[in-house]
Amino acid sequence: QVILVESGGGLVQAGGSLRVSCEASGRTFNYYTMAWFRQAPGKEREFVAAITWDVGYTYYADSVKGRFTISRDNAKNMVYLQMNGLKPEDTAVYYCAAGREAGSRSENRYDYWGQGTQVTVSS
Repeated sequence: QVILVESGGGLVQAGGSLRVSCEASGRTFNYYTMAWFRQAPGKEREFVAAITWDVGYTYYADSVKGRFTISRDNAKNMVYLQMNGLKPEDTAVYYCAAGREAGSRSENRYDYWGQGTQVTVSS
């Protein structure tokens, strides 16, 4: 069992920055690919970014590439998503997820999920 708790969401103006964090506890964190997904009102949950556990390969959705950066600190069992150049369409609940498959963009490949943190970008 891996328990994930997100934090750092909030309200920000368009063009601004925000960093959301995810703290993991429970089973060994270091062997999991970690990812961020998001779900906007009335829409399906979508992949945002992922990072592998070993060398830290990163994967991004086209919609956030160049604006968002995913990182992890295995010693602290933490994953971060730095979001710059935020747009109103980035408004969503952001979820942290852990899975065994390296770099997967499918939510079905992730075994553990956090409760989510709300990010709202005003225009």
